Amino acid sequence: MTGPSMASKSHPILPDLVEVRPGLGILRLAALFADGEGDADDDSLDAMFELMEAGVLEITPPAEMWPELARGLMAPAPARMIAALRESGALSVLLPEVDGLFGVPQISDNSEPVDLGQHLLGALTEAAACEAPLEVRFALLVMNVGKADSPREHLPVHYRHVERGGPRIVAICDRFGVPERCRELALLALVECERVHRVSEIRAGPIALMLERLRAFDDLACFDRLLSVCRCDYRAHGSRSGKDYPKAALLDRALRACADLDTTSLPDEAGALDSLRAARAASIAVALHSERWSGE
Repeated sequence: MTGPSMASKSHPILPDLVEVRPGLGILRLAALFADGEGDADDDSLDAMFELMEAGVLEITPPAEMWPELARGLMAPAPARMIAALRESGALSVLLPEVDGLFGVPQISDNSEPVDLGQHLLGALTEAAACEAPLEVRFALLVMNVGKADSPREHLPVHYRHVERGGPRIVAICDRFGVPERCRELALLALVECERVHRVSEIRAGPIALMLERLRAFDDLACFDRLLSVCRCDYRAHGSRSGKDYPKAALLDRALRACADLDTTSLPDEAGALDSLRAARAASIAVALHSERWSGE
């Protein structure tokens, strides 16, 4: 096993970091790759690997690593940070839940399934291209972790990944001391992203309920961030990079229809929420020309 002092000689940036906190040196170097151009070079990857093999990650509190991880996620090329961590073997120690996604297939538009790990890198690249906030990038990083160990006989379909993913996302957030706003969006994306991809204008009732679940009526900023997650996930498939996301346009039309709703005549007593939901569904049905708007 190679010690930290030997590993530090392999890259000019590492010595000072190694003396202070060796584990941070690995993550900080990976984050620097996200700031620059081009992939990590062999010398840098070797240095990171040697430090990782020396066990410095295991003795570094994850909460101290979060600022570096967040910095890399917010850099112009966050996918390069994740790729460098994986190529050096550090990702399997830092984020084994994410590392487990590489090599796992998922259904795509094409006849061939996509590799979930490579799809993750593409989604992070799309997030950087649209200058998405940290919450969106973190959600894209972790929202599929429940798919890492889906039963092989079901692949490329991932049954019950939400049930597996929720506790894992919570564990990652607890481990790194992730801000609550990042945790909330990641858990929301876990449950809702694939539902948004499947939403149809045919049924206005379910659209009204979806807008409610996505907090479009009480927290528009949260709603916008969730749609940003879905948009980046959509664009990471095939040749969609930079293209418009049709489901976002559909939900925007539905939300604007509800904004014009006159609620003054709705009852204030018990049953008011059901009446409000029905009124929203009716308004959406008119806006989207839906034939079935009750959701029944």
